[in-house]
Amino acid sequence: MKTVWVGRALSILVSGLFAFSAVMKLTRQPAVVEGMGQLGLPQGMMVPLGVIELLCVIIYLVPKTAILGAILFTGYIGGTIVTHWRLGQPVYMQIACGVIVWLGLYLRRPRLRELVWSV
Repeated sequence: MKTVWVGRALSILVSGLFAFSAVMKLTRQPAVVEGMGQLGLPQGMMVPLGVIELLCVIIYLVPKTAILGAILFTGYIGGTIVTHWRLGQPVYMQIACGVIVWLGLYLRRPRLRELVWSV
């Protein structure tokens, strides 16, 4: 049971980070506008990216769709890794977020653990 609670805590932690990021994009915070410019991304992408992030969070936190949410997060995080990597910026945080997304799901879903270890 402790394992499930640790998984829930990790899932909430990473979801909170992405939800915060989504809200910052959706409210067009100056720091995000500046960051988008530094990354070479048009400002018109800010709201769609915020919506995608928020949808990933919701889908990930709903138990019946959590695996789909983790898959969607993986794609989103992959995009952030490529975006930062092409500019020569470190990608450790993005990789850590991806690991936490899957670790949280793995720990909170006993059936997923069984599936992984039955191979």
